[in-house]
Formats: sequence, C-alpha cells, structure tokens
Amino acid sequence: MTDALVDLIVIGAGPAGISAALEASAYGLDVVLLDEQASPGGQIYRNVAQADARSREVLGAEYVAGLALVEALLSSDVRYQPDAAVWQVTEARCVHFLRHGQAHVVQGRQLLIATGAMERPMPIPGWTLPGVMTAGAGQILLKNAAMVPQGPVVLAGCGPLLYLLAVQYLRAGIRIEALVDTSARREVFKHLRHVGKALAGWRDLLKGLSLLATLKRAGVRHFYAAEHLRVEGGRRAEALCFDSEGQSHKVWASLILLHQGVVPNTQISQSLRAEHDWSEAQLCWAARRDSWGETSLPGIFIAGDGGSVGGANVARTQGRLTALRIAQRLQKIDEIQLHKLASPWRRLLGRQSAARPLLDALYRPPAKNRIPDDATIVCRCEEVSAGAIRRYVDLGCLGPNQTKAFGRCGMGPCQGRQCGLTVSEIIAERRQVPPASVGYYRIRPPLKPITLAQLASERELDLFVPQPLKGARHEHLDSSHRK
Repeated sequence: MTDALVDLIVIGAGPAGISAALEASAYGLDVVLLDEQASPGGQIYRNVAQADARSREVLGAEYVAGLALVEALLSSDVRYQPDAAVWQVTEARCVHFLRHGQAHVVQGRQLLIATGAMERPMPIPGWTLPGVMTAGAGQILLKNAAMVPQGPVVLAGCGPLLYLLAVQYLRAGIRIEALVDTSARREVFKHLRHVGKALAGWRDLLKGLSLLATLKRAGVRHFYAAEHLRVEGGRRAEALCFDSEGQSHKVWASLILLHQGVVPNTQISQSLRAEHDWSEAQLCWAARRDSWGETSLPGIFIAGDGGSVGGANVARTQGRLTALRIAQRLQKIDEIQLHKLASPWRRLLGRQSAARPLLDALYRPPAKNRIPDDATIVCRCEEVSAGAIRRYVDLGCLGPNQTKAFGRCGMGPCQGRQCGLTVSEIIAERRQVPPASVGYYRIRPPLKPITLAQLASERELDLFVPQPLKGARHEHLDSSHRK
C-alpha cells in the first residue's frame, strides 16, 4: 500500500482515456494518466501531435480529428505520464509501473482502464514467415515513422481497418497488388435485421462505402469470400494463395498484411480477476460492466474498446460518461446532476453505436481463420501448433491455462496476447463445448517485463507522489517530484 493517493488513475491515453481524464479534471479531480507510448493518442491518434502535413493528408480527417483532443490534454491540469509501462494493478487500485527504467507505484480512489483494443490473431499457414505482419502493425509504422512498403503489398482478411489502411497506402503512393477479403459481396443481405437500426449511424456506414469506392476507382483487385488462405515462401513470404468464389488464386507479394478485426485488450482486467463473459457477437472475452463502465470490482472502470469494440467516437463518449460517474462517486456532483449531465452523452452514444451490430455481423471472422488446421503454429512465442493443443485436450487438458503445463503454450514474451483467443476456441471446438465453458489464461503479473533490480528499486526509492507542475505538460520523475 502506498500513500501516493490520487482521485483517479487512468491507464491509457487513447480516445477514452484522454476524454475521461479531461472530464474528471474539469470537475476538480486530481487525475494521473499513465500511457506506454511516448506521446498521447492511443492507436487511432498515434503520434498525431508530431505528424507533419503530408502524414496527416495520408492518414485522413479522422486521424487529424484527434489533434484537438491531444492538445487539450497537454494544456490541462491532468498529470500525464508517457513512457509508463504498467506491470501490475491490484484490486486496491494500486498501479505499479516502469518509467525510464525506474519502478513507481501510485494508488487511486478510483481507477479507469482505457487500454483499448488489440488485433485478433489470424493464424493461417505461413503467418510466421518474415514478410507477414498485421495490418495494425503496418499502420503503426505509417503513423510513427511515415514508413511505407517498398515492394508489392497484399492486404488480407476482413474488417474496416483493412479498407482504411489500403486507402491510406494509396494516398501515400503505394501500389496494392490485391485486397483479399474473407467477407462476401452480398453478406449484407444475410443481416437485414440489423440494417434498420444501423441507419441511425449512417455516417459510419457512409465512411465505409466511401473507402470501398476509393479502392474501386483506383483499380485495386478486390477478391471476395476468400478461403483457404496460406502464405507461401522459403526464407520469407513470397505469395498469398487462396480460393475465391470458386477459383484458386496466387498473388505474389513481398509484404502480406493480415487482419480480421480487433478485440478488447483484457490483460489488466483478467489479471484483476474481474468477471468476464464470452461475447458471441464479437467472438472475444469482455469484462462485465454496468452502464457507467464499472466492472465487478468496485471503483474499477473500463471505457472504450478495452470493454467492447465500438470505435474512437464511442470510446470518447464512454470516457466522458465514466468520468461523470466517478465525479459523482467522489462527491463532486450529486445524483441529479449526474443524470442530467449524462443524458445528452447517452443519446449521442446510442447514435454512435447504432451501426456496430451490423459491422460485427458483416465482418465476423470465418471459423477457418480463427481455428486453424493441426499444422499451423498458434503460439508463436513457444512454437506450439494447433495440432499439439488438440492432443493436449485428448490427454485431458480442459482449458488454456492447462496448456502451459502440457507444452508452455502462452508462456512466452507476449503472455498469451497473440494466442489466447485462438487457444480458447481450439479447446472449445475439440471438447465440443462453448468457449465460455473453456475460459481464458489466468493472467498474472508482471504484465510487462521487469528486472529484479527494477522490482527492488520500487521499495528502495521514495514513492512517486504526483505534484502539479504549473506550465509543464510532460512530467518527469526527477528528485523534485518525489516525496
């Protein structure tokens, strides 16, 4: 336990985290915002404050929209801590983190987890070859360093990010060999029941149609209903092979970007043993929350894509709503004010969320790309195949956590982030039970690597006590800021 106590700790400086921190600060709360990146923005607004005019043109208006949010944070009283890698969070709302090699701890009266989403793994044959990356990784390189591919590029999978990245590459002058889509052309007709409600979110639908129209005008080859995807190559990726609408294809490329949507990053909430449910709509685990974002653990909230994937605008609105609830909890506003202030944000959230059921249905990743054949590697860190996991089940393995004992699955540097969902679904399929009956890895600290020397330094150094720095936007943990 530490006496470095603040009103609110926010983990994650993306749309939800920044919006919540600003809203809470506006009501007089003492807020510390921890983020692993060097600058605020999260994944969607990554590096937006440092991006030059050309990068902003390439990345588009939705990316640039985050600049005002980031600038508001940097000019606020929120104690923003970049380069802070959280390695442990306790139920008592103690957050342990590393910053510039030093270990620190801070405790909050309330805690908001706003760690956003991560890409769903897409384990197909050959996905471990050099030259194969996720679409998200390609976009990070574009945002962080304006790095673009030099050779032929293929984008494969499903989901809006795939189309967005393709258009961004086109703006950057990159030739796209093909867009290999695992969703079908007429998939929308199978989900007509969602269309009526989705019209309330017509702006989101229009953005998607605009991206598709841009790709068509540019003459990008677009294959639909692709299946049996596999990457071919010797020492590195050379081609993507697949079947599409009754025909077999091979597209040569030196870079293959895979994507089949994003899922909530639940590592922290899982480590806290908060209650989670299997979402059949989004095919992932999601922390159980009330309408304000509070989890099964009192005083611990989740907002944004870390709770359920909804996009940047939904995340920003959820962040505000959660901050209002926290302000009421800490007696900055009363119950009547809470509901009055929240009412317009709830109406906006309804419109922003309207298209999500349709998008989830349209871009539902095919089972074949989520639950691979025996020969395909699932756990990249420990090189465990899908077939090995099925053999573990035949020997009595009941859930993902037991695969660690059977074959070190999930025990590598990523701590199961890249294989967790796949392992749950493989075991569920083999046992012929729902994923909810199988569960997930039992996540334990450290969530990020920490040395024994760093761990010891947390006890040896004075605890980090946040102090307001007038005129300073980025705090540094030097001796003047310690107790």
